[in-house]
Amino acid sequence: MSLLITICARGGSKGVPGKNIREVNGTPLIAYSIRHAQQFAKQTEADIALSTDNNEIRSAAAQVGLESDYMRPAELALDTAGKIPVLQHLLLHEEERSQKRYDYLLDLDVTSPLRTMDDLQQGFALLQKDPDALNLFSVSPARRNPYFNMVEKGEDGYVHVCKRSADTVLSRQRAPKVYDMNASFYFYRRAFFDADPQSAVTERSLIYEMSHPCFDLDTSEDFAFLEYLLVNHQLGFFS
Repeated sequence: MSLLITICARGGSKGVPGKNIREVNGTPLIAYSIRHAQQFAKQTEADIALSTDNNEIRSAAAQVGLESDYMRPAELALDTAGKIPVLQHLLLHEEERSQKRYDYLLDLDVTSPLRTMDDLQQGFALLQKDPDALNLFSVSPARRNPYFNMVEKGEDGYVHVCKRSADTVLSRQRAPKVYDMNASFYFYRRAFFDADPQSAVTERSLIYEMSHPCFDLDTSEDFAFLEYLLVNHQLGFFS
């Protein structure tokens, strides 16, 4: 079994400039995911690869032990570029460089670092257990439910519940369970990329539900909140 762990971080963030290397509790954000990759690589004998278009990010990664001469193509560093083509390009590059074909790819998202080794181990085991599954990604229980308390506007200008079920849902507890994709990690079988996918959500995708807090860092307020939690030791599972 061979595994490639990927860390993808472009330099052109507009919402929070420089967010991938912004310090959180005295540590560049990217360092958390690199350290998780290094720990999991020791357990699985995996290789680790970096995809970036930015030399500052490359330097920050090198300072915590992840060096790379790979440069992400400009067309894959645009706001409009999807994550799957980025992973596919890096995967093919690493396979050519190492002259081997990987069985699995694990992508650790830099801006959603709240994960544990148990999360990764259990998620990987779930995917390996189901030979028909193409991939698996982490999720959190959704705070809103499209069957109960999420609405959208119709063509007539009036709103209605986003998703309808056979029975009218009158309480959150009676609604079908839904999840937020928290973006923390994604496991892929090599066959996933052979199918030329457009999205991480396929007809053969699995989920791993996290039992602890996890959220994506999209705004300066998100960074401030994570900093507060770390400084005040509110995230005992995370380091």
